[in-house]
Amino acid sequence: MPDVASHHPDTPRGEYIRRRSNAEDEVRLLAARDARFSTARGILFLAGAVLLWMGFRGTISTWWVIPVTGIFIAAVIVHSRVIIALRQAKRRVNYYQEGLDRIRGRWPGSGTPGDRYRDPNHVYTDDLDIFGQASLFQLVCSARTRLGEDELAKWLQLAADRETILRRQQAVQELRSNIELRERLALLDAEVHNDLDQNALLEWVSIPPQTLRPAVRLFALLISGTSITLFLCWWFLGTMSSILLISLISQTVFLAVHRRLIMSVLLSVDKAGQGLSILGHVLDVMERQRFESPYLHELVSRLKVEGLPPSRTIRLLKTRIDYLNNSLRNQFFAPLAVILCLPLHLVHSIERWRELVGSHIPQWCSAVAEFEALVSLSRYAFEHASQPFPAIVEDRLVFHATEIGHPLLAEAECVCNDVSLDDDTRLLLVSGSNMSGKSTLLRTIGTNLVLGLAGAPVRAKSLELSTFQLGTAMRISDSLQEGRSLFFAVLKRIKRVVDLAEGDRPLLFLLDEILQGTNSHDRRIGAEAVIRNLIARGAIGLVTTHDLALTEIADSLPGAVNVHFADQLKNGEMTFNYQLRQGVVEKSNAIELMRLVGLDV
Repeated sequence: MPDVASHHPDTPRGEYIRRRSNAEDEVRLLAARDARFSTARGILFLAGAVLLWMGFRGTISTWWVIPVTGIFIAAVIVHSRVIIALRQAKRRVNYYQEGLDRIRGRWPGSGTPGDRYRDPNHVYTDDLDIFGQASLFQLVCSARTRLGEDELAKWLQLAADRETILRRQQAVQELRSNIELRERLALLDAEVHNDLDQNALLEWVSIPPQTLRPAVRLFALLISGTSITLFLCWWFLGTMSSILLISLISQTVFLAVHRRLIMSVLLSVDKAGQGLSILGHVLDVMERQRFESPYLHELVSRLKVEGLPPSRTIRLLKTRIDYLNNSLRNQFFAPLAVILCLPLHLVHSIERWRELVGSHIPQWCSAVAEFEALVSLSRYAFEHASQPFPAIVEDRLVFHATEIGHPLLAEAECVCNDVSLDDDTRLLLVSGSNMSGKSTLLRTIGTNLVLGLAGAPVRAKSLELSTFQLGTAMRISDSLQEGRSLFFAVLKRIKRVVDLAEGDRPLLFLLDEILQGTNSHDRRIGAEAVIRNLIARGAIGLVTTHDLALTEIADSLPGAVNVHFADQLKNGEMTFNYQLRQGVVEKSNAIELMRLVGLDV
């Protein structure tokens, strides 16, 4: 469906449409300019060739070729800038189109899924689709470095304390409207792939440097100076050829003696240098910012050191690594590098850089990582402008949500509900028929809790929560390789959740179809024992079931409340409204579902 003028420009969607339209206009303008320059270059090339041919034939002076060549070179230079600008404009169009897709709920499959962070043993990430395709990480992450991705993943895996959450909220609120900043970061260096790992740089700077002894450096300078002098004498005077040959052989032997050191430094710095380009660009963006919130101000202050700014310092290292690579691997540059003893000089320069700057790298990298994580949350906050930040409380146990919905569902598909847990209501027993929305409710609560405790807005009209430890038992499977049954896997998962209740933080548990895989009698006894154990340890949470016998637990357990989802069957079609209601569900739909799929029941 095309975008219409009713999208107000002050809304995130309207702003993205406006910026995409401007970028599309720029693409059309630059594409036309690109075509004109291509034509002009072709004409100039042909004109130069004709003039050169006429000059060789003596028809005109060959000097006429020089101004045409000059104009051609100037056209090539300007055209290359037009091509770069056109490429950037196309990327800008794609950037805002992807933003519109996220707002419309068409984002799954676009973005970084974060598969490497998936951990089946984590206490909630697999159950809540935090990582992987169509995950929370894929929706939220906009980091350009591995450092930023790692940091955001850490925030989604481990809840922060109240002070940290409030600092992040304030920083995200400041960054929320800074679309230009996010655009600059998104359009950085298309040639540099996001998967390059800057953590190798941290490993490299932790190793003691291998600087050259002064005598070795002095000898390298003397022998290279001697070779240059002898070469100039041979070139201009035709003398000293024998001495020059001896000098070059000596120089080659000298470099061969130090080859092990040179190659050792090259191999170690090669890996460390792979992600330097994008890291330098992000640092440059950070250095140019002026922030108000304490957290952002502190991140920028980590970059302030004596001498050159971090971005330029990083670029210097990148330049030296490139020169070292060329001096050893470029067949055209290598002979000159040997004469100048460049490999040794560059090795010393790189190791000296590590000695002088290495101690600052961890704080620069941590600043970049946290900054990119905040920028990711700010993009989510901007694109979901109606979503509030949760109120974080510490003096009582509470999860009060009004009109809470699943963050990963498209707005048109999302049904919101009110959910309240506190010291008086410690357990919601959610009954309901199959496909009625029980599991989605648990994921709605869990995913919003993860967002809120990371410092992001939540999909709710309002949310008040404590700094919980979250534990889930939802998506469980058996394992033939590990020789375990489904029920045994369920028990292990629930035991892990129960153990979390012994931690320093209050536990919010989400148990889906508790103790599935065993008979109803044992399930009833075991489920009540597990729930009572959790409540006795100060935990609160939700338990879903379609086994109505389990709903009787609420009759004998103080603070337990029954709620349910229902379905309706009209004209042979089953419908769900996904609205949470008080009490126990009155009927099951399993038989009707069997009939709907064609089974004779």
